[in-house]
Amino acid sequence: MSNSSQASQRIAALLDDNSFVEIGAKVTARATDFNMKPTETPSDGVVTGYGVIDGSLVYVYSQDASVMNGTVGEMHAKKIANLYDLALKTGAPVIGLIDSAGLRLQEATDALNAFGEIYMKQTLASGVIPQITAVFGNCGGGLALIPALTDFTFMEGKKAKLFVNSPNALAGNNADKCDTAAADFQSEKAGLVDVVADEADILAQIRQLVSMLPANNEDEAFEEECADDLNRASADLANCTGDTSIALSTIADDNVFFEVKEAYAKEMVTGFVRLNGQTVGCVANRSEVYGEDGEKTETFDSVLTPAGCEKATEFITFCDAFNIPVLSLTNVTGYAACECSEKKIAKAVAKLTYAFANATVPKVNVVIGKAFGTAAVAMNSKAIGADLTIAWENAEIGAMNAKDAAMIMYDGQGADVINEKAAEYAALQTSAEGAAKRGYVDQIINAADTRKYVIGAFEMLFSKREDRPAKKHGTV
Repeated sequence: MSNSSQASQRIAALLDDNSFVEIGAKVTARATDFNMKPTETPSDGVVTGYGVIDGSLVYVYSQDASVMNGTVGEMHAKKIANLYDLALKTGAPVIGLIDSAGLRLQEATDALNAFGEIYMKQTLASGVIPQITAVFGNCGGGLALIPALTDFTFMEGKKAKLFVNSPNALAGNNADKCDTAAADFQSEKAGLVDVVADEADILAQIRQLVSMLPANNEDEAFEEECADDLNRASADLANCTGDTSIALSTIADDNVFFEVKEAYAKEMVTGFVRLNGQTVGCVANRSEVYGEDGEKTETFDSVLTPAGCEKATEFITFCDAFNIPVLSLTNVTGYAACECSEKKIAKAVAKLTYAFANATVPKVNVVIGKAFGTAAVAMNSKAIGADLTIAWENAEIGAMNAKDAAMIMYDGQGADVINEKAAEYAALQTSAEGAAKRGYVDQIINAADTRKYVIGAFEMLFSKREDRPAKKHGTV
């Protein structure tokens, strides 16, 4: 297979059969400097057009590494910019398939301006239409901003390279020592990549993601029929307090949970489910990770971390922009405590708090474990705007662990007194019942019935409208 056909074959594999219509196939470079004149640049190194995924319109561009190494020049960028103009007019997603050596040096300032034109279109489209990129080859330098400006990024696990500076250009580093351009680094350490897979799986997963998302920020018709039992109970759900990825799969229609940034900040889970056919964005604390074999592979403290907060913040902001309701599963006792975390934690939690509070979509919070201190307040609490708060029967909600509270309040008194007061404090101040009596919890439920109650909550909130003070935008 030649690279020339590879760009087109990726599009064909992504879209419904025979649905792709190419635009601008005859476009070629205008530049003549540095021996460019005799160089044919068919399609100027990028195949652009439109087609459908499960019958829904999408726009696609696919860079062709066989033409000038897929480098971005003036006409290459104009084709992508034109695609964005059409997508904004018609309200449909843009999917970019990246395989490029970056800036076309022969075109110098024209190529620089071309990059800027793409950035501008991406900015205008942000929050209006979903933008998805998949990196199959090189994506370096200023090209790395393109996936960073989109909503979701996929990356091929073995050959793809995503970087601003190449690994060998970093002082004291080389690709063998630490391949900062590799998929594992960009997904696990940088958090820029949502999904790492092979090429065929990436294209299949993009199709799945597109089918769960609205076409644009005013699309209200992206629900689908639900064949799953709305009242389906799950006795196992009570055991999923630690690994909320499993909990979300359990309550989802057909047990499908599309997790994003799965490899990054695993102590916070983000992704999409359908509940009675409606797409819902999910944000959940996690303290355990279980492998497919059922064995526990990792454990974390039940705390908020800077990376986890940043991951959740971006996700909530996306959901709010596209009118996707938000479900949170709360199990948190405080904040990560180390010097490294301390540099960023206050701002990161502030951004998380702001994202939840600022979102006007339906918001439901389920307290599945412990909800202690201001970390729990930041996790979509009623105080910062959750429309409905549900707690499992054994949930603990309060300022802190009852024993710790008793030791502080009755410091210096005997163990008997502290144990007695701890039991009293637990009953009055850290039980779901105590929080419900004060109106901070709306429903206390059996964990097994979570699916039924959450579906009911979002159906009740379907027509929610909320006005906010007029302003250009917030500044947090």
